[in-house]
Amino acid sequence: MILLDGYALTLSDVVKVAREYEEAGLSEQGRKQIEDSRAIVDRILEAETPVYGISTGFGNFSQIFISKEKREKLQKNLILSHATGVGEHLPEDVVRAVMLLRANSLAKGYSGIRLSTVQRLLELLNKRITPAIPSKGSVGASGDLAPLSHMVLVMLGEGEAYVNGKLMSGAEALAVSGLEPIALGGKEGLALINGTQIMTAVGSMVWQDAVNLMKAADIAAALCTEALKGTRTAFDPRISQVRAHIGQVATTENMLRLTENSPIIESHIDCAKVQDAYSLRCVPQVHGASKDALRRAEETLTIEINAATDNPLIMPDTGEAISGGNFHGQPIALVMDYLKLALAELGNISERRTNRLLDSHLSGLPSFLTAYPGEDSGLMITQYTAASLVSENKVLVHPASADSIPTSANQEDHVSMGTIAARQAREILENVRHILAIECLAAAQGIDFLAPLTPGVGTGAAHKAIRQAVPHLDEDRIPAPDIQNIYRLIADGSLIKVVEAAIGPMKIY
Repeated sequence: MILLDGYALTLSDVVKVAREYEEAGLSEQGRKQIEDSRAIVDRILEAETPVYGISTGFGNFSQIFISKEKREKLQKNLILSHATGVGEHLPEDVVRAVMLLRANSLAKGYSGIRLSTVQRLLELLNKRITPAIPSKGSVGASGDLAPLSHMVLVMLGEGEAYVNGKLMSGAEALAVSGLEPIALGGKEGLALINGTQIMTAVGSMVWQDAVNLMKAADIAAALCTEALKGTRTAFDPRISQVRAHIGQVATTENMLRLTENSPIIESHIDCAKVQDAYSLRCVPQVHGASKDALRRAEETLTIEINAATDNPLIMPDTGEAISGGNFHGQPIALVMDYLKLALAELGNISERRTNRLLDSHLSGLPSFLTAYPGEDSGLMITQYTAASLVSENKVLVHPASADSIPTSANQEDHVSMGTIAARQAREILENVRHILAIECLAAAQGIDFLAPLTPGVGTGAAHKAIRQAVPHLDEDRIPAPDIQNIYRLIADGSLIKVVEAAIGPMKIY
């Protein structure tokens, strides 16, 4: 069980709970922090002093004082009125991450929520009750209000949830799991929804998948280098050492180990070519820069998953309730936009390598990698698909954080759009998986034409895995299933596992 205290959660922990169904609970420290913070809120609730979100309305209504007898209704109405999300539901792993991250933030002891309410949120998580959370509707400040409200609805016996893959009402989901709806106390509605957990959960899942994607990009580039009879000279470690970017150094090492002991490369070591095209020669520089962006995203996400992000914050040392802006998603918004660009660039350079493989004037291989040019089209149209996805990514990569539309009658006059940036990163990542699958398909076909020469240790393992999933293209057939089969090898990590079994762990940074 992952024990939460608001300080020690790791991205690896998030993945274990979100995707491997590891259970989560509160540590003793986390329990004490929650109880101490709640005691302060209880004292505030007894006083007649206006405190934002506890004894006042929200947003532009913050000037309106709420009497004691109406404060529980205030919290419920907050959830009901803010559940305005639209679009497809977020995937299960993201929602599970959301629930975990919100509970961890509350366990930090700055939110003033009751212990029993946090425990109920964790009960939903551990019983695999997954609130149906629409993916769209957040502007990323004051936190992810709309989507988080859909999470809380289920705790109230409202909204919808998935149980064992079946969508049902929130009331049904609680009933079949033996749970009762809860009534929110003072400040609890605000504590549950005033945070950045949607964008951070999406970002955390993208980060995990991007780690494997960047390894797959190196594998695809190495396969392409073999098929195009490229040189390893550009991967001389001394080149990277004199520039010293961490991602470039890691990529250089990966490329050397992937192509080690390659009869294909040895066969043309004394050829007349002086340099390869940038899409081969600059793999360490381009892939490496994307890895550096991923490292920056990891740093920011690791801080945010252990952050108190609601408002007001309850200060345990002084008993103050201080209004601030930790709900603003700008730190996540910026790194998600940065990661979007880093992922899109992997697709950009991959498509250029695929194009070289298919152009006989550049590759020295049969045109469009078919033995029957003219009669057959070979892999001609796979590059069209890659070009389409690259073009789509160029639209998606526009920085969401560069936009802001004021909300709540201009009280909330600058917002982050961080949740949009995180969702776009997810879309770009999916597109790049397909782009890399197309490159792997073409590179494996190119390597086949070089027989009896064989590729290196890592590239050989990758080529074998691809050929087990997709046979050589002898005559024209439908390429879409082939692309999808290789996509699955990349998405589920199988391709990386096979290669790493042959050469050892690949480096990211």
